[in-house]
Amino acid sequence: MTDIVRAAPAKLNLTLEVVGRRADGYHLLDSLIAFTEYGDTLTAREADELTLALDGPFGRILVGDPAENLVLRAARLLAAEAGVAPRATLALTKRLPVASGIGGGSSDAAATLVALAALWRLAPDAGDLARLALRLGADVPVCLAARTARLEGIGERIAPAPPVPAAPIVLVNPGVGLPTPKVFQARRGDFSKGAGAGGVLRSSPTDAAALADALRPYGNDLTRPAVELLPVIGQVLARLEAASDSLIARMSGSGATCFALFPTAAAATAAAAAIAAAEPGWWAVATRLKAA
Repeated sequence: MTDIVRAAPAKLNLTLEVVGRRADGYHLLDSLIAFTEYGDTLTAREADELTLALDGPFGRILVGDPAENLVLRAARLLAAEAGVAPRATLALTKRLPVASGIGGGSSDAAATLVALAALWRLAPDAGDLARLALRLGADVPVCLAARTARLEGIGERIAPAPPVPAAPIVLVNPGVGLPTPKVFQARRGDFSKGAGAGGVLRSSPTDAAALADALRPYGNDLTRPAVELLPVIGQVLARLEAASDSLIARMSGSGATCFALFPTAAAATAAAAAIAAAEPGWWAVATRLKAA
């Protein structure tokens, strides 16, 4: 019996600009998305019924109502759409913090769809699978391919973006959750102009420094309201900015995870270790961006 294993990498908003608001209250975004080499892992195996086992440093946090688990919802949705019985043993190794602005749940759901399509020998059209993913959440479609992309609208408009380099990066989360709706509600001021027709990246950056230069004119418009609601995010950003050789530091999504780019893997590893030692309650990981 062969296991089907799929990665569920962290999703980062390298930039996130709020460019407007719809009549129904949803905000319009312009965001450059990238993925990291670090993330969760989803394993699927043939079985007589649908079950899910959780492990990893953040697995215990997901224990709760199975009906609300995004992995099981993805499995049942795919089975219903394909007309097959939802039978599989699923194992999720949860390494990413929950509800932390790096798309862990969305990436898990995307990995589940891809793994079970292979396990159940389905061959869904890419467009059909994306539409199915959207029913699970706005971020799930972009996680299917786990490639650099530009998101617009409320996140439903996905366009390719030039690849990013395998830049060393440090992810830090202070261990405190922050509900996304509250951050949007706390946002004040004018809307941003966005990146324009060409997007943030006009070409593929060759290294971490070039990527940092490309990101510098843009920011994350949710940072100020997030820091107002959860001041520790400001402390996380300050730690990352002060780290030796840090090129640029930003918050991802609506927080509370922040990241910084570094010129070398050694610098990123040293920064993550120093932050973890200074703040034992924080989660700090050195990894690289996926070169895609």
